[in-house]
Amino acid sequence: MSTLDPMGTAYDMTGPKGAPVVVLVHGLGLSRAIWQWLVPLLASRFRVVSYDLIGHGRTVVPVGKPVLRDLAHQLEILIDHLGVAKAAIVGFSLGGMVARRFSQDFPDRVTALVILHSPHRRTQAQQAAIVARVEQTKNVGPAATVEAALVRWYTDNARASRAELMEQTRAWVLANDPKVYPELYLILATGIEEIVTPVPPIACPTLVLTADEDYGNCPEMSAAIAAEISGAELIILKGLRHMALAENPDAVNGPVLAFLTKVLG
Repeated sequence: MSTLDPMGTAYDMTGPKGAPVVVLVHGLGLSRAIWQWLVPLLASRFRVVSYDLIGHGRTVVPVGKPVLRDLAHQLEILIDHLGVAKAAIVGFSLGGMVARRFSQDFPDRVTALVILHSPHRRTQAQQAAIVARVEQTKNVGPAATVEAALVRWYTDNARASRAELMEQTRAWVLANDPKVYPELYLILATGIEEIVTPVPPIACPTLVLTADEDYGNCPEMSAAIAAEISGAELIILKGLRHMALAENPDAVNGPVLAFLTKVLG
């Protein structure tokens, strides 16, 4: 059963009181449900907060046209409400962008970062492709791009053999408000310039992870993110795509838990 903060953010909190806090930030078109494979593992050691981004899940829809900084502000309000002074932030895809924006705006409140399958500056062709997808969603909503997304997100084997996971993912995306979804998609498409080559640079312990078949958030992008953060660790998973955390949770959960245990104790 989720709780709402004063801004209308739906969240869950679990794990031992007094333990280091880890906040999980999901990706575009999804919800905190994507962390279902990671939360039990983390909650044995850490105080874990997962929440729905503005316009997602059970959180309120945005007022006006949101930008990346608004999503970072949402996180600020949430942890203020919870009385959390500092936290490690784990962000997936758009959530990884939120985590970096938050780290730039509130560096003293971040103990560590984990950036999963998140973009850096795109090539001209990559940018044109994502902007085209945003335009598609303006007419039909998430239904316009969900089937193509499943191809980008999951390996051929997973799509052929795991119908239940495909249906679950499809349902997550199609649950989004068709009027709000394009505005949030636009943040993923255009918000990247807010967080590349930050000045001053992010300085906290950081793990950057993607997969070798995640073509939209490719190894080159993750390497570029890691190169901007002193001492950042970089992991490239083999034979997986964007939703590795759902297709093969152990492949993601193991490195994330090991990293957070090392840097948080």
